Amino acid sequence: MANTKQEIINDFSNYFKGITYSSCYIGITSDINNRLFGDHGVSRENDHWIYRTASSNTIAREIEKHFLDAGMDGGTGGGDKTSNIVYAYQKTRSTNP
Repeated sequence: MANTKQEIINDFSNYFKGITYSSCYIGITSDINNRLFGDHGVSRENDHWIYRTASSNTIAREIEKHFLDAGMDGGTGGGDKTSNIVYAYQKTRSTNP
């Protein structure tokens, strides 16, 4: 089930409370397992990560931009029209980037 834009922003803000946003990466995808745990190399067990499903690609991009503007690492050019999952993680030596 999709979360509202404000619910997702609140969830991410609470999850990363006390963590410097510049040490985190945010993105959007349609395949969370491949992107977060495959491409980025995030550990399910050991790393600090979160994802939520937005109601649309447009909302996902707005949330991504919100956190990019707040200082998280990432970019606005990723994903495609089906990318409605917003994800973020705290970067470590083993993650990419």
